[in-house]
This record gives sequence, structure tokens and C-alpha cells, in this order.
Amino acid sequence: MNTRRRLVAANWKMNGSLATLGAWANALRGSYDSKAWAGAVEVWLAPAFPLIAPARGALLGLPVRVAAQNCHEADRGAFTGEVSLSMLRDCGAEGVIVGHSERRHIFGESDQRIAKKLSAVLEAGLPTILCVGETEPERDAGQTNRVLETQLRNGLGDTSAAAVQQVVIAYEPVWAIGTGRVATPDQVAEAHSFLRSIAAATMGPELAGRCRLLYGGSVDGKNAPALADLPDVDGFLVGGASLDSGSFRQIIDAAGGAR
Repeated sequence: MNTRRRLVAANWKMNGSLATLGAWANALRGSYDSKAWAGAVEVWLAPAFPLIAPARGALLGLPVRVAAQNCHEADRGAFTGEVSLSMLRDCGAEGVIVGHSERRHIFGESDQRIAKKLSAVLEAGLPTILCVGETEPERDAGQTNRVLETQLRNGLGDTSAAAVQQVVIAYEPVWAIGTGRVATPDQVAEAHSFLRSIAAATMGPELAGRCRLLYGGSVDGKNAPALADLPDVDGFLVGGASLDSGSFRQIIDAAGGAR
């Protein structure tokens, strides 16, 4: 029996303000049902760096973990514009996303750099979401599995068995992020099944069976229920739809109601 707790994470990217954060939190609080939500679904909000500390106050009383969208792997140094994990923890961050496709493809982060970040996050004692996913040309060339295996193995690096339990894997096909094009249930099921098999080969079948796999890529309240019913989908990493509290709540409900 699958006992993995569902996780729904909101990635606001470079969006939001103090005003929209307050309105979003109040709307979510107004629809909060502890019986229907808290026990079944873990919820994260990853706002832009300046909103992390205010988010802790805005979300007071709600079971929402505030996370960071990125980090630097060093604790301090001459890295203009970067933010360390100790700084993020001081601001109240309780988790970190690493390896998002926008970090890979816009900012040029390599698998090796992402592995360093993941290792630093785990050393800081924080849970992390590790993102993997193929581009459209890679999928069209039949390279999806090769890309996913390379990104996952390189991203995990030599992470210990104890630390890897803090890692959540998010499958985000690059061609579906922010495009409105969603991977079909069959495509998602195939990718997630493959990722769990690689996780089993990397960390052992027991840990792989407990590892949560999220789907991300134009998820909204309409397509979330069908995706949430897939056996290896344990929640969602949500981009644009997470900015609307009503849509985000629908996705939470979809994740909580499945299985």
C-alpha cells in the first residue's frame, strides 16, 4: 500500500508582491479545512527571496512550509547577487528547490552545480525538491529516459542513504512548463515509473518506494485530478496556477482526494 504523503508546492518564480502575498494567504486561510487538507497533503510556497520572511507571517496558522526557489552552495563569500542557505534559514525558509529547468537552461546550471547545491541543502538540514526533465527536441529524439537518468544520478551524486530521504523528485518536462501544454497521463506515468526505477537502482528499492515524485508542467485545477490518480504521482510542483489561490486550492484538493 502506498503511504507516501502527497506534496503540492507553489513556485511563484519572479512574481508576487507583499500585497498579493497577503491576499493569497487570506484567501487560502478562508478555504482551509484541516480535516480535508492537513492530514493528506503537505503544502509548500516558494516565493521570490524578498517574500520569504513576510510569507512566514502571512501564512501564520496554516500548515504551509515556506521554501526558497534556489540557493548558492557556499555559505558566504564574494558572490554578488547570491543567497546562502544560512541566510535563507534566517529568513524562515524551510525547504529549497534545486535544478529547476529555468535554472538549467536560462542560467546555465550544470548537473554538477546542481549536485553541489543539493548536497549543501541537505547538509543544512533542509528538505529539497530536485527537478529533472527533458526538452522538446530531446523527447522528439527519443532521449527522454537518458536525460532523466543522467540528471537524476548526477543530481543525487553521492548523497547518503540517510540524507536522500529528504529529497523529493519533480518531473518537469521543459516543453510543458508555462506553455499550457500538459504531458498526457500516459507520458507522466511512463516518466515517473522510469524515475522510480532509477531511484531504486541508486538508493535501493526501500528508499525509492518512499521517495515522493511530483509532476510539474502547466498543472491546473482541471488536469490535476487525472494526474493525481496515477500510481507514481505523489503531488505537484505548480507554477502559474499557484498564483491564483482558488486554482491552487483545487490542485491541493485533487492531490488530497486521490488514492
